[in-house]
Amino acid sequence: MNEKKRRSPKKRAAVSRSPYFLQPGKQGAVTVYRRPAGNRIDAKLCGTMPSRAMALALVKQLERAESVVHDLFLEATDDGIEALEAVLEACRQSVTRRAPAIEAGVSTPRPAGGKRRGRGRRRGARRAGSADDAPAAEPADGSADPSAA
Repeated sequence: MNEKKRRSPKKRAAVSRSPYFLQPGKQGAVTVYRRPAGNRIDAKLCGTMPSRAMALALVKQLERAESVVHDLFLEATDDGIEALEAVLEACRQSVTRRAPAIEAGVSTPRPAGGKRRGRGRRRGARRAGSADDAPAAEPADGSADPSAA
C-alpha cells in the first residue's frame, strides 16, 4: 500500500504578519505602533485609541493606506515625514468618526444603492423568455385594446 507523501511544514505558505502592533496605554487606552522599516530604529507611533476595537480599526485603515502608498513609512525627507503625519492624522480622524459603529460591532455600511458586487448572476434573476419579458397577447378576435389608445 502506497502512502501519500505529505508536504513538510517548511514548504507551507507562511502567514504574513502585520507590520503594526498594539501596546496597552494609560487608563485602558491602546497605542498602535508600526515596526521599524527602512532607516528607522524605533517603532513609529501611529496613534492612541480609547479601546482595542478602535485600535484594530486604525490598524486596518493604516494597512489600506499603506497598500496605496507603499513607501509611506520608508521616506526620510521632510516632505515624506509631513505626508506621513497627514495620512496618520486622516486615518485617526476617520476611525474616530466611525467610533460608535466600531464600538457597537457594526460593520461598515454597504455602498449607496444596495447593489451587490460580484461577477456572477443572481440566482433569482429573471430568465430570458419568462412571462415578464413576453409581449402582451392580443385578443383572439383581433380587436385592439381600447385602453391603449
